[in-house]
Amino acid sequence: MSKKILITPGDGIGQEVTSSAREVLDFLIGEHELDFDITQMDVGGTSYDKNGSPLPKEVLDEARRSDAILFGAVGGPQWDDLGWDSRPEQALLGLRKELELFANLRPAFLFNELAGASPIKDEIIKDLDILIVRELTGGIYFGEPRAIVSDESPPYAFNTMIYNEDEIKRIAKVAFESARKRGGKLCSVEKANVLEVSKFWRSVVSDMAKDYPDVELSHQLADNTAMQLVMNPNQFDVIVSSNLFGDILSDLGPAVTGTIAIAPGGNINPEKNYPSMFEPVHGSAPDIHGQLISNPIGEIWSAGMMLDHLGESEAASAIETAIETVLRDSDVKTPDMGGEASTVELGDAIARAVAG
Repeated sequence: MSKKILITPGDGIGQEVTSSAREVLDFLIGEHELDFDITQMDVGGTSYDKNGSPLPKEVLDEARRSDAILFGAVGGPQWDDLGWDSRPEQALLGLRKELELFANLRPAFLFNELAGASPIKDEIIKDLDILIVRELTGGIYFGEPRAIVSDESPPYAFNTMIYNEDEIKRIAKVAFESARKRGGKLCSVEKANVLEVSKFWRSVVSDMAKDYPDVELSHQLADNTAMQLVMNPNQFDVIVSSNLFGDILSDLGPAVTGTIAIAPGGNINPEKNYPSMFEPVHGSAPDIHGQLISNPIGEIWSAGMMLDHLGESEAASAIETAIETVLRDSDVKTPDMGGEASTVELGDAIARAVAG
């Protein structure tokens, strides 16, 4: 049976990097005789300008019919004055929420060929391989009530951070099982010293550890984890955290490798037969949009994660090998990696490497 893939380039460099990923995907579909049906649709600010909505109903319906979604990036200063429900980010948040994609998997992996681009000393950053598991559909980003109160003096604003036991257990389960398949170490990150939600989070995760005696569980405060990711990142194997802290840490983790642009991500729900969504960690980067200097590796690698998720492990492995080959054996690197190549040139080089 044909597998349906929805590609949503979005805004800014999202459109540039998904073009390169599509080139690699199209080759692999032919080379490995993959039975894929690919549809491409607008989301984000681009969709708002065309359709009056960052996530039109027809896009959400198509997403629900799909086996996987390859997402680009959304946002840009031209949409900053829109109301909350119309902002480009609602495309990403809406897909995550409506498809119940509660687990965000973000590797922080160093290709040693790029160690020189990292601001961290080579001996500290070498061989970095971390997985950050972020809770994605709860916490302060979705908690109610929330408001900006401007008719009182002084004006004020508030948000609500809330997690129930089931939400914590299901993301912790993903993290424990990921650690079991990797190095057997899990660090749960929160702020239990000052937040009741975090105290509850720590107690639930600690209780779950009884079911995973083969996994070494530790707890760490979020601010300390940020420091440790810079000073001694290789101490970590798998990190699990809330939506807010996980958002910060899963950007910082790949950034210490020298460029966040190579980092892929997956949004999944292993409990239900919903489509999963894959996207690079980076944003729409409006400051470089149109210059064709964006790095497509994060999007291409996300496509590889998607293929692996769909059971096409051989094709997924071909993408990872091609990325490593290009970084090791060529000077084709975009400016964020210290080179002068364009988005298209790097994408073409990876496509050729996939072709062997």
